Amino acid sequence: MNQQPTAHPDYETLQTVLNSIAQWVTKFRNARGISSDLANCGPEEVARIARDLRVHPRELAMIAKKGPKAADLLQKLLVALGIDAKGLEHDDPLVMRDLQRLCTTCTDKRQCQFDLANGVTADNFRDYCPNAFTLDALLKAKQ
Repeated sequence: MNQQPTAHPDYETLQTVLNSIAQWVTKFRNARGISSDLANCGPEEVARIARDLRVHPRELAMIAKKGPKAADLLQKLLVALGIDAKGLEHDDPLVMRDLQRLCTTCTDKRQCQFDLANGVTADNFRDYCPNAFTLDALLKAKQ
């Protein structure tokens, strides 16, 4: 008799959980590597980097812990609002850097992702986005 093993219904759930854990571990390792890179710098070097970026050294450490993709939603938000990210970065790099800094430290990323996925960002971003004031100014200047 040739019996084929049957897939257990809980295997899919287990696979989903294991994938989530693996993604978290990868994020943690990436963030840990970035913050440890900063930790390997002396206080003078950290102060210089912070000064170059026009942030406080403590804020630099917090931003470094968030990882390199922490402001990725900003690009999608700008597209959803019809703001030219490349043009903004070219014409006013300090404004773009400030938008990125605030996006990096934002605590409402899930709401932002939800709104972007559902096409309601333009209606809702003012309710939670730390960049709302600047984005409104950019939208008004565009008109």
